[in-house]
Amino acid sequence: MRMTTDEILDILDKQFPDAHCELYHRNAFELIVAVVLSAQTTDNAVNKVTPALFEAFPTPVSLANADIKDIEAKLRTIGLYRNKARMIKELSISLLERFQGEVPREMKQLTSLAGVGRKTANVVRSVWFDIPSVAVDTHVERISKRLGFAKVYDDVLDVEVKLKRKIKRERWNHAHHLLIFFGRYQCLARSPKCEGCAFASFCKKEKLEAYQTKKKDLVKA
Repeated sequence: MRMTTDEILDILDKQFPDAHCELYHRNAFELIVAVVLSAQTTDNAVNKVTPALFEAFPTPVSLANADIKDIEAKLRTIGLYRNKARMIKELSISLLERFQGEVPREMKQLTSLAGVGRKTANVVRSVWFDIPSVAVDTHVERISKRLGFAKVYDDVLDVEVKLKRKIKRERWNHAHHLLIFFGRYQCLARSPKCEGCAFASFCKKEKLEAYQTKKKDLVKA
């Protein structure tokens, strides 16, 4: 039986009452750097490198002026570390050049920074500035499509727009964390824990997988 959006979120809220941003950070600069580093890797992997990174380079000035090899050395255990080292150095430079080293609040300003896309900007706005936002990462996109908040063929912007339309504004920030926790700890990409799931009766997992397989086949062709 199909549930309302509020009913789904209420169930997730009971299941994950402590859902929150798991990236280590103490200020907006550390948060935006951590989110950039989290692309295509886990929060846990990022949290293993950022304490030493932020101890060595605690400010945009220190990171902007750091030797790229020294930054790389701090990130060596995460994927794409060379690209990410260059990215966070360029991010720090653009922060200094455009905003005197202060992380801005507005979407347009945030996405003008090197390496910062819409997802990263939404995380910073939501987590640090407490501005109602919906950040769509791989977990949020997958869960949104499996639970029917979005169509299987929607892109990330479509998913964001539809989530904002279906979720009450006052729930946006926490809903983002609930969907991430559900995707990270139960509704996994490859081996979801479907047994006993409250949403099994209307889950679109198989439809999403069929679409993704067809899409891959078309690319190969």
